[in-house]
Amino acid sequence: MRILMIIFGFLFLMAVAGGAGVMAIFWHFGQDLPDYTQLEDYEPQVMTRVHAADGALIAEYAREKRVFVPITAIPHKVTDAFVAAEDKNFWSHPGIDFASVLRAAVTNVVNLGTGRRPVGASTITQQVAKNFLLTNEVSYERKIKEAILSFRIERAFSKQHILELYLNEIYLGSGSYGVAAAALRYFDKSLDEVNVEEAAYLAALPKAPSNYHPVRNHDEAKARRNWVIGRMLEEKYITEAEAQAAWAAPLIGKTRESVDTYQADFFAEEVRRQLVDRYGEGMLYDGGLSVRSTVDPRMQTIADKALLEGLVDYDRRHGWRGPITTIELADDWQQKLREVEVPADIPWDRAVVLSTDADEAILGLMTGEQGRIPKRFLTWARPWQKGQTLGPVVNKPSDVINAGDVIYVKHFAELDGEQLPPNTYGLRQIPNVNGALVAMDPHTGRVLAMSGGFSHDLSKFNRATQARRQPGSAFKPFVYLAALDQGFTPSTLVLDAPFVIDQGPGLGKWKPGNYSGKFYGPSTMRLGIEKSRNLMTVRLAQTIGMPVVADYAERFGIVDKLPEVLSMALGAAETTVMRLTAAYAELVNGGKKITPTLIDRIQDRRGSVIYRRDERDCAQCQDVAFRNQMPPDLPDTREQLTDPASAFQMVHIMEGVIQSGTGRTIAELGYPLAGKTGTTNDSRDAWFVGFAPDLAVGVYVGFDDNRSLGDREQGASAAAPIWKEFMRGALEGTKAIPFRTPPGIRMVRVDSRTGLPAGPGAQDVIWEAFKPGTIPASNDNVIDGGYDGNSGSDGGSGAVSGPGGIY
Repeated sequence: MRILMIIFGFLFLMAVAGGAGVMAIFWHFGQDLPDYTQLEDYEPQVMTRVHAADGALIAEYAREKRVFVPITAIPHKVTDAFVAAEDKNFWSHPGIDFASVLRAAVTNVVNLGTGRRPVGASTITQQVAKNFLLTNEVSYERKIKEAILSFRIERAFSKQHILELYLNEIYLGSGSYGVAAAALRYFDKSLDEVNVEEAAYLAALPKAPSNYHPVRNHDEAKARRNWVIGRMLEEKYITEAEAQAAWAAPLIGKTRESVDTYQADFFAEEVRRQLVDRYGEGMLYDGGLSVRSTVDPRMQTIADKALLEGLVDYDRRHGWRGPITTIELADDWQQKLREVEVPADIPWDRAVVLSTDADEAILGLMTGEQGRIPKRFLTWARPWQKGQTLGPVVNKPSDVINAGDVIYVKHFAELDGEQLPPNTYGLRQIPNVNGALVAMDPHTGRVLAMSGGFSHDLSKFNRATQARRQPGSAFKPFVYLAALDQGFTPSTLVLDAPFVIDQGPGLGKWKPGNYSGKFYGPSTMRLGIEKSRNLMTVRLAQTIGMPVVADYAERFGIVDKLPEVLSMALGAAETTVMRLTAAYAELVNGGKKITPTLIDRIQDRRGSVIYRRDERDCAQCQDVAFRNQMPPDLPDTREQLTDPASAFQMVHIMEGVIQSGTGRTIAELGYPLAGKTGTTNDSRDAWFVGFAPDLAVGVYVGFDDNRSLGDREQGASAAAPIWKEFMRGALEGTKAIPFRTPPGIRMVRVDSRTGLPAGPGAQDVIWEAFKPGTIPASNDNVIDGGYDGNSGSDGGSGAVSGPGGIY
């Protein structure tokens, strides 16, 4: 008995000493450990995703490809697979699985000298401690700290929170962080779509993701997956039948292709800039925002196509500037052709000219096949000459291209109903000219489409929002609107005659002129807009005063501060396509203030809304069951910028621009449309801005270096065709509805020349819109701007030519 007491006493002392030693170790290594409480509010780096209005994905921004999913949204089959594979006692251990540690220690002792890799026993909690708070250093010190932190983490947080951290942070190969990103990467599925065998494969990856790629290491990956399935069966997470079916299932990895994506590069980049301005780059790339944008993918596709084709059409009118480059023709021409660097978003094929004869050019394509360009497809390609003029006519293909030239080509199966021989191509070139198109909802300011240039890959500069250019005559409607608000009518006569004004000491005299170089005498305000008369606009601005014109330019958001000089009435102040399109939208919506917006809603990583475009309160919109009831009425909080009747009169006048004015080629579309051309001095800028009742669209065309588009180019030739083609596609399949008429407007038949009510049998009659009490009985008063003709109208010495090119 005495001996037993001695033995027990010794063992007790050893246990106390061992316990004290362990406590000492824990005390020593427990000093200055990272603060584990930060895990309570830990938010992993998660990609921000930008969606179109219909939910289609248009952009992702991230430093790591991770999609954060709360533990409550992770399917049980996924959590069960990871627990079975990585930590079978996860739900019961205190942070360390002592049984597993002992088993691993015995195994490692047995394996000493065999060269086998040591067996680990890290729990999920330990992996969280290592991944979040420690380094990957292989040492006993790190393992001890890991164990201490694991105990503390288990005391501080629930098992669900620990598992949420683990499943969203873990790296699973191929650039995928977290189980949600891995499911998309390997199976093109969201987490709620994965089956048992797919969940088991994901759980097979943490040990060595690069060793278990489903394609490169198929057999090893499948064996590891099947082992996880077995572990799930052992832990009774699945039935025998489910396990047998999962084992029998093939392992097939899928590239992520089925995700519904759209290209809207300029739009997405503008959204990115706005997100950075609002939240900073950290939130953009790591914050996991879900952004619902306003872009309509169908309209964006139409906008991109219309702008591209319009710029190409302009460019072809001004000649051929030569091939992309020239290469030596040899047996390896196909490889040399592949090595020619070109922008990724150009929609044409690359080819090299192999030979030419009198009738055609023979091409070598990227595929190794051959194609042909008939001579008649090359006749447009006369040499470009300075000043946007053309060189000699094309008589044979070698006048344009020669063997070794690398060019862009577009395939044609048929042209204008004619079936063409196989492998027929047309010659293409990237335009030097550029432009922009913006389409928006005029009632809300939601931007439905935005194209900022020919190629985003070639130039990130967004000409819709960043290019400040003179609008020319596209500004004139706001001069006339100001006059309508001051009591003038569409039938008011304004003198169209020479005008010279002294600009001040040392500045000479300003002498504007009409685009045609002619004068037309007294003309109605309607004609002043329809025919884009400069002299009438200047006289009208002189009459109402430039401070009034400046006020309208600023209140409609065209410019922030308009200089109060007469040349500004002809559109000399710079603005952007976005701002001018919004101003036109405020005309067609009845004069209501809108703010152009590209974002409808932003949610954080947990789905909470942190930004909403429409900030109006709607108590009736919360927790409502839809039973076919009418939607609730919301207050209209938009600021009224002008008299709705004046706005309608301006809209009605601009209908005339399309019906019989500078935009009359658009009338064939057959929809109620209104708009205005704009061309600046020397044809440096070409515009067409206008609207349907529920769609406002602005188009701009010009060179980035601000040189002339050419003597014969103007808004009607360069911009209006793009606007027309966009409207053709955007309105296809919709009903033609008239512009909305505000209360009090009287529609009167008038003589189009005099603006007076038309009598019986009158010819050339139009309908005109008048406010109550403003229908003219006579037109004796002619607005001359207070100009008496004595300020240098002889055009003598000192008179300077004005914007006669504005149209």
